[in-house]
Amino acid sequence: MDLQTFLQQLLNGITLGSVYALIALGYTMVYGIIKLINFAHGDVYMIGAFVGLTAVVLGADVWLALCAAMLACLIVAVSIERVAYRPLRGSTRLAPLISSIGVSIFIQTLVTLIKGPQPVGFPQVVKNTIYTVGPLHISTVQIVILLVAAGLMVTLQLVIRRTKMGKAMRATSEDLHTAGLMGINVNAVISFTFALGAVMAGAGGVLVGMYFNSVFPLMGVMAGLKAFCAAVVGGIGSVPGAVLGGLFLGVAEVLGVAAGFGSYRDAIAFGLLILVLLIRPAGLLGQPQQRKV
Repeated sequence: MDLQTFLQQLLNGITLGSVYALIALGYTMVYGIIKLINFAHGDVYMIGAFVGLTAVVLGADVWLALCAAMLACLIVAVSIERVAYRPLRGSTRLAPLISSIGVSIFIQTLVTLIKGPQPVGFPQVVKNTIYTVGPLHISTVQIVILLVAAGLMVTLQLVIRRTKMGKAMRATSEDLHTAGLMGINVNAVISFTFALGAVMAGAGGVLVGMYFNSVFPLMGVMAGLKAFCAAVVGGIGSVPGAVLGGLFLGVAEVLGVAAGFGSYRDAIAFGLLILVLLIRPAGLLGQPQQRKV
């Protein structure tokens, strides 16, 4: 692989990794607050893709489609948290995990019954002009994906670091019960965390639909698993770690395909997960947790 090809694939990997990072943020924020691996999160991303598709078919532009998808995913995620997870809070850690798997299967089945199992074409909403910058070629769709992903990540960081609710999120992630005793509305914080993660996933669904021109009911399964791997690789519970893990995973996957390992595209994510956990069990930016005896 020559240098020009490497740089081009690096750019393509960052584009794909940006979407993985958007989905991974939902996994890592929810885990950071209530220590739950929300396996239904990938299906929320899928709902975002279909809502975006419906908006585009009805004549919306890309920005309106993004807003519609993010709003729909927000409502779905908050509803899931209220119905399927909140009643199980305080039970064993296995109960909400099983509940998330059940919700995931329910959403997949429902969307398959409504839309059918076959992939649906995503209309071209942006004129896909190819620009040449030095040795690199970048399309309009890639520019939109990179700008939207970067904008959402910066906004998320500002919300977490500069707002009162962000401060409450950080306090709840340190100790949920103590945060409640200090007067923080823990239920509102948890719902807000699910909403934030869903907004990111909804945007990711529309961006993937634009990038690959196709959406289908089971698209959230593999994307969700890869995003979960990205969150773990970066250090689950760490927002910067989820972004780093998503970009790392996207670049590794695209470079692996370019190197001739296209048949192992999906296996690359899980291979990296095993490798990173063997070397650094807490993830790239995660901190080892110490328990008192």
